[in-house]
Amino acid sequence: MTSTALNVNFFQAKKGLFSWIFSVDHKRIGLLYLYSLLTFFLVGVTLGVLMRLELLNPGKDFLEAKTYNQIFTLHGVIMIFLFIIPSIPAVFGNFFLPIMLGTDDVSFPRLNLLSWWIYIIGAIMALSTLIWGDGPADTGWTFYAPYSVKTGTNVTMSVLAAFVLGFSSILTGLNFIVTIHRLRTPGMTFMKMPLFAWALYATSWIQLLATPIIGITLLMIVAERFFGIGLFDPSIGGDPILYQHLFWIYSHPAVYIMALPAFGIVSEILPTFTQRTIFGYKAIAFSSLAIAFVGYFVWGHHMFTAGMSGPARIIFSVMTFLVAIPTAIKVFNWVATLYKGSIDLQPPLLYMLGFIFQFMVGGLSGLVLGALATDIYLHDTYFVVGHFHYVMFGGTGFAFFGALHYWYPKIWGKMYNIKIANIAFAIFFVGFNMLYFPMMIAGLMGMPRRYYDYLPEFHLPNMISTFGSWVLVTGLLLMLGNLIAGLRKKNQPKVGRDPWGGITLEWQTLSPPPVQNFDRMPVLPKDGPYDYEHKPVIKED
Repeated sequence: MTSTALNVNFFQAKKGLFSWIFSVDHKRIGLLYLYSLLTFFLVGVTLGVLMRLELLNPGKDFLEAKTYNQIFTLHGVIMIFLFIIPSIPAVFGNFFLPIMLGTDDVSFPRLNLLSWWIYIIGAIMALSTLIWGDGPADTGWTFYAPYSVKTGTNVTMSVLAAFVLGFSSILTGLNFIVTIHRLRTPGMTFMKMPLFAWALYATSWIQLLATPIIGITLLMIVAERFFGIGLFDPSIGGDPILYQHLFWIYSHPAVYIMALPAFGIVSEILPTFTQRTIFGYKAIAFSSLAIAFVGYFVWGHHMFTAGMSGPARIIFSVMTFLVAIPTAIKVFNWVATLYKGSIDLQPPLLYMLGFIFQFMVGGLSGLVLGALATDIYLHDTYFVVGHFHYVMFGGTGFAFFGALHYWYPKIWGKMYNIKIANIAFAIFFVGFNMLYFPMMIAGLMGMPRRYYDYLPEFHLPNMISTFGSWVLVTGLLLMLGNLIAGLRKKNQPKVGRDPWGGITLEWQTLSPPPVQNFDRMPVLPKDGPYDYEHKPVIKED
């Protein structure tokens, strides 16, 4: 290492916009993703609030039906393809995976930068539908055929945006797989890797193997719109059920692209704030691989009402229950880690506890939808909307913001206001459950999803849900405002290398990290990555 790389943090190395957008430093690329993701996330939140305002009362309030459909489609595309899927791997995977492995960078730094550029191009294409053509697609984020083939809205640009974003996901997954196999520090075997690295490893294989399927499927939509080939349109010999199969063969594994990195975050934060080794390290590590594998075989549970044969429905239902087993293994191990631990209720741990609670609600409601009899009743109701948001936003979203609070001092070398962070979490948590739990009640009452109007008997749950959206946004803005204020505050005391008492390798380097990640050779704990009994003593400078 050069003396510059040892003493200068990655913020100070080079100045100016071009030094960032053309940087091959994995840490800067991680922050480029963070700033981009949060920008698009706030756009998606704004669209979601508009939908809830329209649904505050029965009847038309201020949106036309077509406009409402376009808003919820764009909301879905932004939140799924621009936020949830890339969120944890692209931001925290890029920033911390090489440091946690004890290396200087990912295997392919230029491909890493290319993945961010592709992400931005795809995002611009998705948002361009607001001002170009006949407006955003009105099909829903699933782009179901044959309507997506026939509608006059700008479906083509929307699906091409999702197609381009898929390349970003593939490049990120490829980079992580090679990095984990080739660049671990000497002495770090697979069984001594942090569980966040295991989660990214399992996720990366899904990104690499499943994403091309959705890419091909979306191109088939474009081909059908331009050339009338007859792939999915039944009026010219196509099969719309074929589209559903192709879409969900990718999109159900994509649920685990969103969830598995969140599981890894929980497995990092719990040992730190309990000051004890993770319970069942190998079980958690291998359950990540099991979820990734079994997740390829459960897509049919999205299609129980689509005319599937009886034996096929039974098989998909059984597989859906099987994939719950490795997930339950993780939850039991997390709870066992908390048992008799030296619990320190800091903001990152609060987000993880919120994650466990909300993911359990989402997961158990998923079993209700995985059972054939109950799914027939609840399919395409607001129960599905509530379930999906509990898993994705209540799970992955809370894990993302928990990780942001956890690694904030390591990334920026500063600390936010802990008291305000706790208050923001409480408001965020209450608002989330006010927003999404009434949706599940409305679904049980029989309210169909994707309708911009509803019958008067569904007014109460929708009114509570809309009020909840205001509470959630208040907590979200307070949280982000507190984090930004922490960055702007001057003359803060240094946070040091390890403000939380963590044990993985990123806590052995400086805060913020130097250009080449370490100013001294990292020291592995003796008996695995969470061996607090033999925690290396790292002296501050």
